[in-house]
Amino acid sequence: MAVNRGSGWIKWAAVILAAVAVVVGSIWYFRRGHEDAPAYQTVTVTRGDLMQSVTATGQLNPVTNIEVGCQISGTIQTLFVDFNSVVKAGQIIAQIDPRLYQAQVEQAEADLANANANLELQQVEARRSSNLFTNKLISESDYDTAIANLHEAEAMVKIKQASLDNAGANLGYCKIYSPVDGVVLSRSVDVGQTVAASFNTPTLFQIANDLTKMQIDANVSEADIGTVEENQNVKFTVDAFPSRTFTGQVVQIRNWPTNVQNVITYDTIITVANPDLKLRPGMTANATIITAQRSGVLKIPNASLRFRPPEPSTNQTFVAQWLAKIGLRGQTKSATTNAVPTAKAGDTNQTGVAANSEAPLTGNEPPQELFRRVREMRERGEEVPPEIRAKIRELFQSGALQMPGGGGLGDGGNAGLRANTGSQPVMRTVYLLVAGASSSTAPALQPVRVKTGVNDGTYTEIISGLKEGDAVVTGVNLQSQNSSPATSGANPFGGGGRRF
Repeated sequence: MAVNRGSGWIKWAAVILAAVAVVVGSIWYFRRGHEDAPAYQTVTVTRGDLMQSVTATGQLNPVTNIEVGCQISGTIQTLFVDFNSVVKAGQIIAQIDPRLYQAQVEQAEADLANANANLELQQVEARRSSNLFTNKLISESDYDTAIANLHEAEAMVKIKQASLDNAGANLGYCKIYSPVDGVVLSRSVDVGQTVAASFNTPTLFQIANDLTKMQIDANVSEADIGTVEENQNVKFTVDAFPSRTFTGQVVQIRNWPTNVQNVITYDTIITVANPDLKLRPGMTANATIITAQRSGVLKIPNASLRFRPPEPSTNQTFVAQWLAKIGLRGQTKSATTNAVPTAKAGDTNQTGVAANSEAPLTGNEPPQELFRRVREMRERGEEVPPEIRAKIRELFQSGALQMPGGGGLGDGGNAGLRANTGSQPVMRTVYLLVAGASSSTAPALQPVRVKTGVNDGTYTEIISGLKEGDAVVTGVNLQSQNSSPATSGANPFGGGGRRF
């Protein structure tokens, strides 16, 4: 019986030791860090070149494009030039049948000869009347009549001379001359065609003065026109030569606005050199206007300006909550840097979830939510799609949105939605990943206020707040249990997606 009691105590001792081992193992497991730590993605602040630009489309046109017409009506008798003909100033390019106008000239000459003959007669009559009146042989009234007839004859000669000059000018208009040296772009008439110059002057030809010097009439949106100035350099391409980049320069910004589907644009004139005549009138140019350029400046990716630390997780298990209450909850694993986001972690049912991810804008969001999202995009330096800008403008015009402080619509609903142009620095917040005090302490995020400059859509200039070699955080990959893949938050309309 003593042996049986001893074996019972041994069994109970083994059970107690097993329970203690389970508790100690659980505590050790959670103190080692059951929760997965965020894997921060970092980049190093470097120096480089930045170019801020504005994109626009426009049409290539000759600098001087003259429409040649006619001032008289008639039938085209002869054409001396055709499409693409090279002409000189003063060269005859067409002729209208002159027979009708030649007859008018001959008639005017006959009328003038008749008037001159009458003038000679009245001059003789005036001299005779003067002699008779001197000798008191005629009355004074007869003398006055003779003088009046003389003056009338003189006036009639001038009238007939003017008619002859008019008929001669119309005869001269039968020949159409080129006003400038250039190339014939278009011909609107054929031989035998009748042109009628009644209320409007008919256009016969279009002549470009010099195709070696051309211009682009670019349409720049109102959101970008504030950064465009004269003498800025321009790079552009045309569909005919997609692999070749042409250059130009802004020479004029016209103040007259153009409204196309509630989108306001301004005509910006860009001069272009075309020595090899590769560029042709009417081609569509995709222009990039360089509004700011920096060399050897500190720069960081725009993703670092969009990054925001994720909110701490509150989805704790019962054991984790119980350990936290008694002060035995383990520390979070040390964060790893420059980790590549993965769709799944191993063979477990864990999926990478993007922190602060938002669905792409569609324009169907509630007005206040849409305005907030668009404002945040502008603050991050992202480009707002034209259709979203048009939707914002419609909401302002309908009264569904109001500017803060009662400012009204203002500049078409774009107030507060401007990106940094580089002319005025903007203060932003970025996060640095700093090492812990000891090897066991996880790296921590440190917010830093920086002053930003120009932005080329991918990188942003840093004026102050950072130094070369600093590691700034661009994103973080969180692991969430039993969750479906989250959206990446990329904007399909451009401007760069948020990958957190």
